[in-house]
Amino acid sequence: MPDGVRGALVQRVSSRHDGSLDVMWLAAGTPRLPLGRICLRWEPASRSGWDVSAHLGLASTEAHLASWPAAPDDWPRLVRPTLYEVTGLCAALAFATDALDFSNRLAEV
Repeated sequence: MPDGVRGALVQRVSSRHDGSLDVMWLAAGTPRLPLGRICLRWEPASRSGWDVSAHLGLASTEAHLASWPAAPDDWPRLVRPTLYEVTGLCAALAFATDALDFSNRLAEV
């Protein structure tokens, strides 16, 4: 990672098994992850490969989502399925929350 960054914010995850991850560098001074967003962090593993971790932004905290210790050099391919599932789940939960809020507003009228 370049100096002054703390990870990469996942922008988009391809649904293809060999698809890519679109990311944006996350500045070290960023206070918190946005709700439902995923940050990837990686550093060289002690023996070989990369120690990779994923963190999920929640309403009041940042949660450790997953770790891939000593992942091979093609680690983005390894972590992509997990990230794809989590982004889909977050989108579904956001939609359900919006629908529930809308239903509650209609009930108040």
